Amino acid sequence: MASSRRWSVCLRSGMWSLLFYSTYAHLKLVLAQDVDSCENLRLGQYLCRGPRINEATQEPENCKDRIALVECLPAPNISCLLSNGTEFRFSGDEVGFNKTIPCRNVSGYSYKVAVALSLFLGWLGADRFYLGYPALGLLKFCTVGFCGIGTLIDFILVAMQIVGPADGSNYIVDYYGARLTRLSITNQTYRKPHLSL
Repeated sequence: MASSRRWSVCLRSGMWSLLFYSTYAHLKLVLAQDVDSCENLRLGQYLCRGPRINEATQEPENCKDRIALVECLPAPNISCLLSNGTEFRFSGDEVGFNKTIPCRNVSGYSYKVAVALSLFLGWLGADRFYLGYPALGLLKFCTVGFCGIGTLIDFILVAMQIVGPADGSNYIVDYYGARLTRLSITNQTYRKPHLSL
């Protein structure tokens, strides 16, 4: 009788050991598979540094093809795979990956100068000459700014950044300044219907 009890206690402890070991191995396997590339971290698991701004262009220094790179630091105790495939545990001070941010193509036309020329010398066409529209500048000069109303309309178009430089580039605007973003509707735009209508 005592040997059967010992046998049942031994069997139970063996079952518990087997259950514990299989659970531990499964958890270890799940955690090992959970390690993903550093680029796939979720918001809040990393912090990206601000870009270095070029004083002359007011755009990120490494801006090429309308894209710039910023360094991102994963949070402390985050483990992820680096670009070379090795797993690394971060302390919060190491750069884990680079993230792309959009930047603009500028070629030397200042927004502040264009608005000032349009406001003070717009009736002479100075703003249009500055932006690279010599024919319109000459027309404004010869007609004294379309008799005033054309100067006002032209000032509004320049101030709202609807009229930009003739070469297709963007104005140089302070990086954290009054930049306007145009929203456009295309075939890829999703329109969310209102439930109340």
